[in-house]
Amino acid sequence: MNISTSSARLTTVGLTAVALLIGGCANMSDAQRSAAIGAGVGALAGAAIGDSSKSAAIGAGVGALGGYIWSNQMAQKKAAMEQATAGTGVAVTQTADNQLKLNIPSDISFDTGRANIKPNLQPILNQFAQGLSSQPNTEIRIIGHTDSTGSDAINNPLSINRAASARDYLSSRGVDARRIQIDGRGSREPIADNSSEAGRAKNRRIEIFLAERASATR
Repeated sequence: MNISTSSARLTTVGLTAVALLIGGCANMSDAQRSAAIGAGVGALAGAAIGDSSKSAAIGAGVGALGGYIWSNQMAQKKAAMEQATAGTGVAVTQTADNQLKLNIPSDISFDTGRANIKPNLQPILNQFAQGLSSQPNTEIRIIGHTDSTGSDAINNPLSINRAASARDYLSSRGVDARRIQIDGRGSREPIADNSSEAGRAKNRRIEIFLAERASATR
């Protein structure tokens, strides 16, 4: 069997597996369904790498274990955060790679030039922290941002300090700080025009991400 024929057959098998899984896994949990479909997609990646069955098997393992899932718990957390942030200007979304994202503007989170959490942010973080101890497979990332006012020497540490303040508050609410990664982007990733005050206010923000990986025991 030549390489192109083998790869074609593996690709066909992978596509067929994905189609069958999507069509016939109604009785699976969200986690099981995501992991199973990931395995089929991973098999396609393995087929693309090489013509051997070993490559396809490696690809299947990566597909099943490497991505994020959108479980019932994640859906419930999103609904809870939408309720907790209603009318605040906080955007609660599901990202393309199945992360829960909270985009929290400065009028809720931090005063200009400061890294101290505002009182309005506390109930949002309280709700976010609730129940995370029962989700051991979740990962948390907090990213701080600033507007373009001031120099990088000011904005870069300020953005990190804002993320650190949110991390420390979550830790005080019982979330293991070792599960939380923080970063600061300074003014490098604006979402609005920095030439207006309204745009700068949107750029002064923190983003909180919650992601869940499939459990090997499920």
